[in-house]
Amino acid sequence: MPTDAPAPAVELDGVTFSYGDTPAVRDVSLTVERGGFLGLVGPNGSGKTTLLRIMLGLLEPDEGEVCLFGERAASNDANAGRVGYVSQKSSDRGGTMPVTVRETVTMGRFSESGRRMDDDDRHAVADALERVGIADLAERRLSALSGGQRQRAYIARALASDADLLALDEPATGVDAESRDDFYGLLGELNDEGMTVVLIEHDIGVVTEYADTVACMNVEMYHHGETATFDADEVLAEAYGETATILHHNHSHG
Repeated sequence: MPTDAPAPAVELDGVTFSYGDTPAVRDVSLTVERGGFLGLVGPNGSGKTTLLRIMLGLLEPDEGEVCLFGERAASNDANAGRVGYVSQKSSDRGGTMPVTVRETVTMGRFSESGRRMDDDDRHAVADALERVGIADLAERRLSALSGGQRQRAYIARALASDADLLALDEPATGVDAESRDDFYGLLGELNDEGMTVVLIEHDIGVVTEYADTVACMNVEMYHHGETATFDADEVLAEAYGETATILHHNHSHG
């Protein structure tokens, strides 16, 4: 058997994490293949954000192993530049940052301080702005953007950094319906082009539309598998402890 196959983007093995005496994640194992699109769902307070932060090496698990691209995940490790993270609070913070969109995206080019910007950097920033459809907003203050535009700026920053994995925590919260559909269309296109995506999203319809695998958790993992095998009504009723129904949206994902 060939042994030179690339390692998965994310591997979790028996991960457990607690805040004091309160368990947030219990014995979770899952794999995200390179180029995959994982949708992570579950009720509020179910440990989704904690699990995502563990995946990215931002939190150290109490037990278990975490690997990013075949290397042990840890804060500031060598894989940090390969991950673009758009957190729930990104939009809120953007409202107070006195920077332009171009400056925000440019931050993605500088993992080490003191390096001067060159033509490659400038091209990467311009390409990223164009790719997410906000080139015309480059000189606008980040604080002047709508929520959806701001999230696109953060995705452009990840693209400018040549990230291989895009991790998003409910990125479309507070975004109007049309911008939301466009935003998820962009994520689908980036995934089609090879970007690995991990998405926390409360809208199950969005997850089943775009993700190729679904993980449903409530501290423990209730389901992890291909979207086609995800029986939403059954799994959600078990994870949420009540009857939940799936909402299908008429997204146009080619």
